[in-house]
Amino acid sequence: MEELVLAGTFVMLATAFGSVLGVFFKRLPDWGLDFSMAFSGGVMLVASFTSLILPSIEIEGSGITLLGIVAGFLVIYLIEWGLPHEDYIIRFNKGNIEKEKLKGIFLIVSAIIIHNIPEGMAVGVSMVSDTDKGWATAVAIGIQDIPEGLAVSLPLIMLTGRLWIPVFIGFLSGFSEFVFTVLGGFTFSVFNFLLPFGLSVAGGAMIYVTVKEVFPQVYRNRHETIVTAGFLVGLLLMLYLDTTLS
Repeated sequence: MEELVLAGTFVMLATAFGSVLGVFFKRLPDWGLDFSMAFSGGVMLVASFTSLILPSIEIEGSGITLLGIVAGFLVIYLIEWGLPHEDYIIRFNKGNIEKEKLKGIFLIVSAIIIHNIPEGMAVGVSMVSDTDKGWATAVAIGIQDIPEGLAVSLPLIMLTGRLWIPVFIGFLSGFSEFVFTVLGGFTFSVFNFLLPFGLSVAGGAMIYVTVKEVFPQVYRNRHETIVTAGFLVGLLLMLYLDTTLS
């Protein structure tokens, strides 16, 4: 349990650190967010297989694993469906320029919070399955959480002119990851017989978010080369951490 809390704290502090960086940066390059989200996609795609789906198959076989992947897709789909859309936010009395900016920020923050849920689950459940693989996942996800925290706080700082409220929102984004790390790990350590199913649920959830949220967003902004490079760096880093720490 202690290592589970430490891993959750690590990923939370990484996001908080990225949020604080927003105070010191005046602007984010046009390609910066795309690169960091593609990097995140590379990490998540590899981690979903090496730390979650393949260990689930090794423990229980393909039947439960396939069912868990489908359940993971369904869980995140329902969460995404239940969130308010950007139209709810932009009804506030703002000018057209501010509305467009707020709409973009809302979409970015929503996407990050949605994929913080399976990221946290991935760290917690993989930590229960194999501590070394769990730390490999936590380190890789923590690294990509830094630019994500920056992506949450910086646009809000620039739009509102305030500092600490956007930073606090970024911290809450990281805290959600901590909660799901501890909750996921604790649940499947107590109900150990459900561990293979939990691993595959987390893996399916991460694949869904990567394919549905990350890739469509980053490839629509015409930074294809930078986006592909970011994905490759994230993929290679996660593979390296998984093989050296396990």
